[in-house]
Amino acid sequence: MSKFVITKSSNGEYRFKLKAGNGEVILVSEGYNSKTGCQNGIDSVKNNASHDERYEKKTSSNAKHYFNLKATNGQVIGTSEMYESAAGRDNGIASVKSNAAGALVDDQTA
Repeated sequence: MSKFVITKSSNGEYRFKLKAGNGEVILVSEGYNSKTGCQNGIDSVKNNASHDERYEKKTSSNAKHYFNLKATNGQVIGTSEMYESAAGRDNGIASVKSNAAGALVDDQTA
């Protein structure tokens, strides 16, 4: 089963990772100052994941492919891992679409 894993980094910021059922990380958040902000980010992913127009397909300077998921206001709410091919990136987007809405939340900061 897919899940959002909430962690707290050494600098005190909260982050989430969306993991597919096989445990692979498919989306990572920016850092949040509060756990509530992080939880709101998860809600935003769930609300925006099904909308094609919210995905920004990118290519890094070393020719790796990745994507950003954006909220309706254009703010990035999650970034993918790097992929060797555009097809891999597109499969990552499909995985976020199919996994985000039903994903459980695993709060590892409690």
